[in-house]
Amino acid sequence: MSGNNSDLTNFSPDDVGVANGNYFGLPFTPEQAELVLLSAPWDVTVSYNHGTAAGPEAIIAASTQVELRDAHYPDGWRRGIATQPVDPWIAPASARLRQVAEQVIAHLEAGGATSDPEIAAPLAEVNAASERLNAIICEQASAILAQGKTAALVGGDHSTPLGLIRAVAAAMAGRGEEFGILHIDAHADLRDAYEGFTCSHASIMHNALQLPQVSRLVQVGIRDYCGAEVELAQQSGGRVVQFDDYKLARNAFEGVAWGTQCDAIIEQLPENVYVSFDIDGLSPDNCPGTGTPVPGGLSYREAVYLLARLAESGRRIVGFDLTEVSPADNDGEWNANVGARVLYKLCNLTLKTKK
Repeated sequence: MSGNNSDLTNFSPDDVGVANGNYFGLPFTPEQAELVLLSAPWDVTVSYNHGTAAGPEAIIAASTQVELRDAHYPDGWRRGIATQPVDPWIAPASARLRQVAEQVIAHLEAGGATSDPEIAAPLAEVNAASERLNAIICEQASAILAQGKTAALVGGDHSTPLGLIRAVAAAMAGRGEEFGILHIDAHADLRDAYEGFTCSHASIMHNALQLPQVSRLVQVGIRDYCGAEVELAQQSGGRVVQFDDYKLARNAFEGVAWGTQCDAIIEQLPENVYVSFDIDGLSPDNCPGTGTPVPGGLSYREAVYLLARLAESGRRIVGFDLTEVSPADNDGEWNANVGARVLYKLCNLTLKTKK
């Protein structure tokens, strides 16, 4: 099936990948594609190791080594996967504001408080810039969605998809629909304004839950969370459902098949699903350079099986993000390599579910 007008006469999926600045070296423009990838090279509010701002560029470089004939949807690429040009404000602003954010973090780690007047200005500057990023991504995504296409995002840290999630929510509201979020992550990301940053990477799901169109949040693989996050989930009235890493591992040790566990996860999701995939939801051997690695997690094959099972369930993937891929200096491009393959799987399975 082809949903675009791209001339593929001189393009073969079996040729050497072309480094043309597009994800996977594909020849589609955003006007020609059914799925458009936004990039957000931003990691201002990271609370441990930074470097995820370099994720999109590294994934693009690694993605030319990905074979295009996907096992779950061999000709999915023909429907068009395009790369939206990065807004020129994002990367320079991230580099500058990361230094501003570090002033706030250093103050807090020295025993200070977010209410202290000496950090009021830098904190306000970071929060205002984060909202500007959200507005940029939301505007880009809204324009894509208005054309009947699917928008997805490559980060950057996990704060970056909020604008996309808001755009999806607005589009859903216009049709009187709702959606659920399948959230794969090592962290619950349910903190309210972590370290004073209202759009922190640790607050993305807290912020997403402010949108009434998000009917259910299903969290998979989480293994680091604070008391307030547990309390929020417990008091959500079933709106937040958690399949934490310890529960998943215990079930596996006691003989529960992964397919059975995936069915239980997917059963909690509504017809429309947004996938938010933080790479640290995988075991750290898959993503050693990520900003906040945690022992445990899903294997690559377990994650792919879950996503494939989701696509086969009859649900529709209405958007997704892949975040927290951070190319380390000495990893031999392993982080970007894994990230590129997760991204391609997400692209193909999303297109497969698109009616």
